[in-house]
Amino acid sequence: MSSSAHLSTSSTRWDARLWGVLLTVSTVVGLDALDVSMVGVALPSIQAELGLSTSALQWIISGYVLGYGGLLLLGGRTADLLGRRRVFLVAVAVFAVASLFGGLVDSGPLLIASRFIKGLAAAFTAPAALSIITTTFHEGPARNKAISIFAVFGASGYSAGLVFSGLLTEVGWRWTFLLPVPIALAALVAALKLIPRYSRETGGGYDFPGAITGAAGSLLLVFAVVEAPEIGWASPRTLISFALAIGLLAAFVLIEKRSKHPLLRLGILRSGPLARANLGGALFFGAYIGFQFVVMLYLQSVLGWSALQTALGFLPAALIVAFGSPKIEPLIDRVGTPRTILAGVAAHVAGYALFLGIDEGSSYAGAVLPSMILLGIGFTLAFSSLNIQATAGISDNEQGLAGGLLNTSVQVGGAIGLAVVTAVLTANGSEGAGVLDGLTPALVVVTGIAVLGLLVAVSGVVKRSRVAEPELALAAK
Repeated sequence: MSSSAHLSTSSTRWDARLWGVLLTVSTVVGLDALDVSMVGVALPSIQAELGLSTSALQWIISGYVLGYGGLLLLGGRTADLLGRRRVFLVAVAVFAVASLFGGLVDSGPLLIASRFIKGLAAAFTAPAALSIITTTFHEGPARNKAISIFAVFGASGYSAGLVFSGLLTEVGWRWTFLLPVPIALAALVAALKLIPRYSRETGGGYDFPGAITGAAGSLLLVFAVVEAPEIGWASPRTLISFALAIGLLAAFVLIEKRSKHPLLRLGILRSGPLARANLGGALFFGAYIGFQFVVMLYLQSVLGWSALQTALGFLPAALIVAFGSPKIEPLIDRVGTPRTILAGVAAHVAGYALFLGIDEGSSYAGAVLPSMILLGIGFTLAFSSLNIQATAGISDNEQGLAGGLLNTSVQVGGAIGLAVVTAVLTANGSEGAGVLDGLTPALVVVTGIAVLGLLVAVSGVVKRSRVAEPELALAAK
């Protein structure tokens, strides 16, 4: 890094500049998360005004996921190659313009295009933001504290989006697109002033064949996953899409093995903590996104709640994350990430299992609230720990890559989890009186995904107990 990037984190007290950098990049990542969830409640209003079909309506959400999940790996490596500050600034500016565009258009295809561009921008801001934090704050307690605060914005942004969507839809659906504009512009101004200039730490050429095959394969994989519930998992188009995606990703691996300057250094995947964080993160979010969809369907279609009531139903989990995440760093320092991840995933498994007993006569306080509390506790324990574990021991010049890998795992895991749950709901009844019939099988699938994540978390604790992992350096001094 250049000298200007050496912001001291040796003291437990951070100066205004350090806090400014942390809050700026955290705000943008929180905005990315908020944008994922904020549009959902507004979809019926959008459909009514623009006259969209149900399949077209799906792509207002799926278009964002496609851009975000499909290009995260490329975004992370681009931050390492071109400079994390530069990539962050450009991507935030694109995000703001796309948000404004989406709030003004009167065409379904243009609205979907704006969502794809916003997802693409988020694919570059998220790994750049995480690498700015991990290269600004020294590994250990300082970085753990910073990532814990970073996690507050990411996790709370998603839950806050649900609440804001209910409020803004009452005014007009366009405000769900326009709200991010002033926030993004304010973050852009702050970033220009506060984020230090980094010297390029990765020299050499660019892996254009790897970038093309990796991005195309990732995009096609996410496209196939989000399309499959609508057109059928066994349809020729779905099977061809999956086959082409696998072929492109296989070509990507071969290219990376032979490239002098690979987009993805495959050796990074030999890190056990990083591999477990990515697999665990995919399962953790795959279960959660699927569960959230089930809960929203239950509250609105079975209990007859309004959009705003449904959004507020998720508020307890958001409050636990908001108030708990800043205080989780001492626990992570004391017991390590494997144990906190295990505790967080176990809380989610318990929350999903409790929800299996719901019916049309269940009350919010008796059936929904306990699961929401467990979800909040689980997010508080696991989300920060997954981010710390995925980047610990990774050199500065690959922090963007490590962040991109984790975010890719989370987004693709969430997309697959939602697609599988949607397919189960559709097969077992998802309309009218059949809604409740489809919920139990979907909840069983959600719980099963979470149990797989629990097994991954257990393996991390067992591994740590057998062999010390000095790269984590999280034991109390």
